[in-house]
Amino acid sequence: MGRILGLLFLAAAVAVGVWEIVDASATGYWALKPFGEVFFRLAPEWLNLAQAVIQRYVTPWLWDPAIQTFLLWPAWPVLGGIGAILLIFNLRRRNR
Repeated sequence: MGRILGLLFLAAAVAVGVWEIVDASATGYWALKPFGEVFFRLAPEWLNLAQAVIQRYVTPWLWDPAIQTFLLWPAWPVLGGIGAILLIFNLRRRNR
């Protein structure tokens, strides 16, 4: 299951990279898409729900400096990093 999720995250990173390239060719300048923008375009209600739950039931300071900073990072490295970590931790060792 971890390998499948890792591959899905890597595929999402490639998709966001292609989206940035297509957008750059249309507008004439390169702009990295923040992870929060990509997440908001895919599921805006989930982002708002996550913010409300974390601020109300976990702790407000976790959302503002930590998660908000994470959402401002470029999307393809975040997605690719998560995918790579999932793939690395779910490698199966072969007996020799």
